[in-house]
Amino acid sequence: MHVVASLFGCLFLAGVLLDAFQTIILPRRPVGRFRITRIFFLVTWGPWSFVARRWPWRRNREQVLSVYGPLSLLLLFVLWAVLLVAAYGLIYFGLHMPFSDPTHPVTELARLRSCLYVSGTTLFTLGLGEVLPITRSARALVVAEAGTGLGFVALVIGYVPVLYSAFSQREIAVALLDARAGSPPTAGELLLRHNFSGGHHALTLLLAEWEHWCAAMLETHISYPILCYYRSQHDNQSWLSALTTVLDTCALLITTIEGPSTRQAQLTFAIGRHTLVDLGHVFHLESVEQQYREAPPTRLRDEEFARLCEMLATAGFSLCGDLESHERLAAIRKLYEPHACSIGEYLHLSLPLWAPQPVDPTRKRDQWSTVADLRTPAAVADRLGLHVSSRSAASHLHDDESHPL
Repeated sequence: MHVVASLFGCLFLAGVLLDAFQTIILPRRPVGRFRITRIFFLVTWGPWSFVARRWPWRRNREQVLSVYGPLSLLLLFVLWAVLLVAAYGLIYFGLHMPFSDPTHPVTELARLRSCLYVSGTTLFTLGLGEVLPITRSARALVVAEAGTGLGFVALVIGYVPVLYSAFSQREIAVALLDARAGSPPTAGELLLRHNFSGGHHALTLLLAEWEHWCAAMLETHISYPILCYYRSQHDNQSWLSALTTVLDTCALLITTIEGPSTRQAQLTFAIGRHTLVDLGHVFHLESVEQQYREAPPTRLRDEEFARLCEMLATAGFSLCGDLESHERLAAIRKLYEPHACSIGEYLHLSLPLWAPQPVDPTRKRDQWSTVADLRTPAAVADRLGLHVSSRSAASHLHDDESHPL
């Protein structure tokens, strides 16, 4: 019994230390299907998302899902601490409890409880001292566990700021996309809002910024996959919908729209797809991706593609006139849509549409549309409650003329 306890203690100790090293310190994608962190997320995310999906109110449902990321981080720390206490406690018990205990435990269960108590007070450096190690090996183990406890606390203190710094940098670009692609974002709206004089330069710069954003995602979210569970502050925003919108825009610029932004679109598309592929490997979604790859694509139907092309052509975009443009777009979509769909299904994040929906006057408009409307006399009068004369209306500044990219 004591030998088995020692073996399990050493196994728990090695598993926790290796898992913490891969999760916090190692700057590479964690490997192994039997890691403690991966098993923890498999056990907790499934039931949590199952309950959240059946929540009756959508806003509260998103709130429940958003709690999981920060809460799982705290629970993961607690799990590591409990396993460390159990590991050292089993090792002490396997050494026949070489301690001086004033309670004088008689039964094996009482000895095991004393060993777990010593392990807990040592790991958290309480140092109460009523149970003292006797042998040299026991004293060495107590010192080793105290050092492990200090290192564990230091890792936790250093780990949390790194996570929230990466989360903040990710969300800055997602929030900035709200004024550039709508809320929720769409590729069609992103192109339409860059349809002004010099808009192709702004679009190229935006795609270059998202190329750097994708590189940062590869550096942070691959090493710290827990960040993928952190959701944006607004229900109509998410890092996945923003990335998919950018990839949709790049796909249109590569296959359908003629313009000077094609080269940058190719660069951004390559690293954006790389990001989705690697994140799918982190969560082991290969089987789900294969199902989406074999099924016919449903995100962009023929009628929506026709409406999108009509909107872009009316706005002055130069579209490819050949009949194969739709086929080229369908081919390039297969390179990233299965990965985006599988991640969206796993994390319960909705993917964006391709074309903006018709304006609904009963719905609240986004901030960009509200500010843009204030350039018209009618909107100013409506905001201020004033009557604008026809002469002032004629002399008011109107929106900049649209120019094709």
